[in-house]
Amino acid sequence: MRARSVLAFCAFIVTVRSTLRTDRQFWTDLAHNELEEALKIKWNLNPAKNVILFIGDGMGPNTVTAARIYKGGESHRLVYEKFPHMGLLKTYSANKMVPDSACTATAMFSGVKVNQDTVGVDASVQHRDCEAGLKAEARLKSLAALALEADKSAGFVTTMRVTHATPSPLYAHSASRSWECEARLPDNSPCKDIARQLVEDWPGRDLQVIMGGGRQQLVSNATGTEQDPINLSPWTCYRQDGRNLIEQYKTDKQTRGFKHSVIMNNRELAELNVNETDYLLGIFSNEHLSYDHERNKGPDGMPSLSEMVGAAIKVLQKNKKGYFLMVEGGNVDMAHHRGWAKVAVNEAVAMEEAVQLAADMTDAEDTLLVVTSDHTHTLSINGYPDRGSSIFGIAQPSSHDGINYTTLSYGTGGPGSFQFYVQTDTTGSHVMRREPSKEDTEQYNYTQVAGIQLVENYHGGGDVAVYARGPYSHLFHNVHEQHYVFHAISYAAKLGAYSSSTSLQVNVFHLAIITAISFFML
Repeated sequence: MRARSVLAFCAFIVTVRSTLRTDRQFWTDLAHNELEEALKIKWNLNPAKNVILFIGDGMGPNTVTAARIYKGGESHRLVYEKFPHMGLLKTYSANKMVPDSACTATAMFSGVKVNQDTVGVDASVQHRDCEAGLKAEARLKSLAALALEADKSAGFVTTMRVTHATPSPLYAHSASRSWECEARLPDNSPCKDIARQLVEDWPGRDLQVIMGGGRQQLVSNATGTEQDPINLSPWTCYRQDGRNLIEQYKTDKQTRGFKHSVIMNNRELAELNVNETDYLLGIFSNEHLSYDHERNKGPDGMPSLSEMVGAAIKVLQKNKKGYFLMVEGGNVDMAHHRGWAKVAVNEAVAMEEAVQLAADMTDAEDTLLVVTSDHTHTLSINGYPDRGSSIFGIAQPSSHDGINYTTLSYGTGGPGSFQFYVQTDTTGSHVMRREPSKEDTEQYNYTQVAGIQLVENYHGGGDVAVYARGPYSHLFHNVHEQHYVFHAISYAAKLGAYSSSTSLQVNVFHLAIITAISFFML
């Protein structure tokens, strides 16, 4: 049966290759279409009433390229690749050339670069320096906080724990991203864990939408099931202080007279009464949400990113003054860390579907959509596979050892990705690679080869792309520092220091004076 499937797939690839156009008119038409798009682009100078910021965690340029090919072939374009404006973001942090998700999210959400593994605090705070993180002058204000101050609504959706590295800088201030619950705090620490900050402190307690995973960070001694087990690994946190922050959330909203809903599965999300919900908390798993291809899609299962985004927009758009929404496709990163390129690419496609939904549900005249990533991974697309072949397939035999290699590989990886071994014969010992043509490289859990073995696949330090549509999307136009995202969005939505454009104009005027004085002094 498996042999028949392989033969059928090969026949499909041959058919696809035979129908790929390569004539001159095809290439001319492609270029003319792009030229017509470019000539029609006009700057949208309307204030951004609404802002939706998508973060594909670990979704570097090679992941985007692989997702494009996987979904529609080399000439295909993902929905955000059709946005009129784009640029690149430099992802280094205040102290690292290659960053983590906490410092990069803080940069994008709060406007300054900070130290690795810190959340919502400036670079004066070193990792795990609790006391420094408590200083008011070190704490940063996020886009979500600025939106609330402007009487807009704000919220976030993630496939990760709601206390994880990317969403937490929206509402928390912590010298360590790992302090998600009290169990990871140092003994007798005066610092408050990230989960408590979400539920107890401003702006977390006033966010209108919170959706993702992480029940075991919110509920003390949470229990799991076979489908949704408790995770006790050193990478996560398990609350044990007797608190039930979900019940505390409910009590807070009831006390303040807010219409609210707390939902836990697909059935409750499908039955959500948006008209009776001004505050929405959705916690759909004990840990991170499952990969999209594995999640239980039944009534008791977990929703897709698109389903969460749709509900979030419906709740947030009730505010006539507008809203800010952050959406994280976090499982792109989780899969890359494990060396599962197909899972990562499939997660990137799932996030693109959420972007499409958001684009369909909003108006480009008043809503700024921004799609980007926090950092890259070490994913590589290798030469020279045929056009039209599977992005997860074999590229060709190596000219060095004659062994095939896959189109995708990693620079670093965990033990499962280290596919080298020593072969000894009469001529001596040789380092050899496993032959990938003898394995099913199309499986989701196929682990691509990696050049350097580590505990897992580490992040990359390359630039990431940023795509934008809507008001002031032209502000994303070249190579930017990553923290520029905060400033461009704030300016577009007239938030914080940019609530009036006069402050920026004054700064430009001062810069012009300084430049003129410097010129005459030469």
